[in-house]
This record gives sequence, C-alpha cells and structure tokens, in this order.
Amino acid sequence: MFLGVESHHRQSILNNVIGLAKSAKVFEVPTILTTVGAKGFSGSLHPEIQAVFPQQEPIDRTSLNAWEDKRIVKAVKSIGRKKIIFAGLWTEICLAFPALSALDEGYDVHIITDASGGVSMEAHDMAIQRMIQAGAKPLTWEVVLFEWQRDWARLETVDAAKNISRQHSGAFGVGLFFTDHR
Repeated sequence: MFLGVESHHRQSILNNVIGLAKSAKVFEVPTILTTVGAKGFSGSLHPEIQAVFPQQEPIDRTSLNAWEDKRIVKAVKSIGRKKIIFAGLWTEICLAFPALSALDEGYDVHIITDASGGVSMEAHDMAIQRMIQAGAKPLTWEVVLFEWQRDWARLETVDAAKNISRQHSGAFGVGLFFTDHR
C-alpha cells in the first residue's frame, strides 16, 4: 500500500511511524499492529516498524476497515482504554474508516496526520477534514512523544525520548546532538 502513497514523501512517513512506534514502546502504550493481505497484494509490515515490536505478530486482515475485524476490536477492548491513537495507510481508507467507526462507538480518537499518507494530498486532506468533523483530534507524532514525556525532569524516560528525537525529529534532533555535546 505504501507504493500508492503520493500525499507525502514515503520516507518521511516511514520515519514518523517509526518515531511514533518507538515512543509508544518507551512509554508502554499498548500498540496493535495490522496489515491488509500481507501475503497477497499489500505486502507485510515494514521491517523497521516490526523491529520495534519484534515479538508482536501483526493482525492480517482482509477488511479495508480494521474496525470490522473482530480480532482487532477485541484487542482494543481488552486494553480497556477509551482513547485511541490511529495512524495508517491510506489516510482516506485505512485510517479514516476505523477512526470513524471507533468514534461512533464512543472512543476518544486521535489521528496522527504525519504518520499517515493518502493517494494524493487532496485525498489525505479531505480524509483528515472528514475525521475532524466527526470528532477526531489531529496530532503529529512528535506532539504525541512530547505529551507522553511532559517534563524533561521525568528522568526515567528522558534519555529514550531524546534518543528518539535525535533519530527521527529532523532539525530538533540535530539540535539535541549539539546541545548534548557542548
């Protein structure tokens, strides 16, 4: 599905997804990985994403709407939280459809706009607008990392958060390198 993404540079999306995944792991946020037709036309999960959660087998589904797969809904409900953070390819389908379904069921839905991509910029933008109009809250992956860190005095996660930023946050990450090596 990655090959059909034209809304953003694919490497940027991959970088952002990996940064988000690493952040979720550091802050022990339950994460569910899914694929669509991994053995068929869509392909498997990108190995750099899978490497963040090497023990987790992605749920391979056939439905375009992940929320229509009972295994995924069961996994979400077993976590016992009402706030869900979604990212996905394609924005207009694999992100929008489950986000809208989760909103309909009363979940507090957050969509990571820069860790998702659509078949065109217009398709991505219209899908984001559609989800916002339905009640989803848009965020970028770095905002999620910083919300979870909240305070640089939280020493148990500060080194990991800074390392993720160094690896995936562009100019801010470069700046961290220089401020750490004065």
